[in-house]
Amino acid sequence: MSTLYVAQQGCYVKLQQEQLLIKHNDAICQRVQLPLVDQILVFGHCQLTTQALRACLQRQVSVLYLSRMGQCYGRLLPMIQGYRQLARYQQDLSEVQRLRVAKILVKAKLWNSRVLLQRQGRTRPTPGIAQAVGQLAILIRQVNEARDNAALMGIEGAGAAAYFTALGDCFVQPGFTFTERNRRPPRDPVNAMLSFGYQVLWNHLYSLIEAQNLDPYEACLHQGSRKHAALVSDLLEPFRAPLVDSLVLYLVNRKVMDPEADFEPQKGGCYLNDSGRRKYLQAFVVRMETEITSSSTLPRPRWDLLMAQVQEYKRFVYEPQTLFKPYLIR
Repeated sequence: MSTLYVAQQGCYVKLQQEQLLIKHNDAICQRVQLPLVDQILVFGHCQLTTQALRACLQRQVSVLYLSRMGQCYGRLLPMIQGYRQLARYQQDLSEVQRLRVAKILVKAKLWNSRVLLQRQGRTRPTPGIAQAVGQLAILIRQVNEARDNAALMGIEGAGAAAYFTALGDCFVQPGFTFTERNRRPPRDPVNAMLSFGYQVLWNHLYSLIEAQNLDPYEACLHQGSRKHAALVSDLLEPFRAPLVDSLVLYLVNRKVMDPEADFEPQKGGCYLNDSGRRKYLQAFVVRMETEITSSSTLPRPRWDLLMAQVQEYKRFVYEPQTLFKPYLIR
């Protein structure tokens, strides 16, 4: 997926023949070939001209408007993408089928979180990491015993508490102390990056789900509502640790982020500022474009992991009697 991020505040996007020009005042910051773009993420006080928006709609390029902190306000879609062909199939899924997929997703999230801690524990072992690895193993076994989504969410919550407590042991740079997961608002730099990263990934998954004609609001684990595209939250779970948490660890422990220069206090919370967002998004794109290999596939960029998971869910919707296969790391 080729995504254009417009994050520097005050920028605007203008159409020039087949190019999008990202400008700040009269200076051109970036030129992008429009045919190479799949979607555009517009952060905060940035904008597109009417001509640029019309060209995006004609080429089926979706445009997402987000706050500076990454919260999605809404999306602009071509008319052709408004019809969700698979919605009826999703609505026909039974409670048993939904619970079965919900268990698989929770188990995958716990598994991937545990693997991330195990990897961190090899280089800097701590009693906290060892304890969390053990707790997550127990919780993974308990998933199969859950009788409904409420019990399942309880296990997921216990796993998240154990995981985030140990994750604090993995940050080694001064200024990036992490003691607990908090949001709305995030209260420290690490939580600011986690919240921003989950939101960016959520938006990418949302676009892929709509591109596959799935209904983002029909889910298995999370409760959908007109304000919550629950299927996106479902499919996001296995990717949180390997794609977002690991990137935040890299940015902190490799001293890419500066706790003083890349964050700003606002409305009682701590958020990435312009330089912080730019650093995060640059590193995110590099990581997602990096090819990975597995025993069963040829080298492919991490972007393909997201598409493969959405397509796997689409296959399951057509064939709900078969098993949904989640994304798992080793």
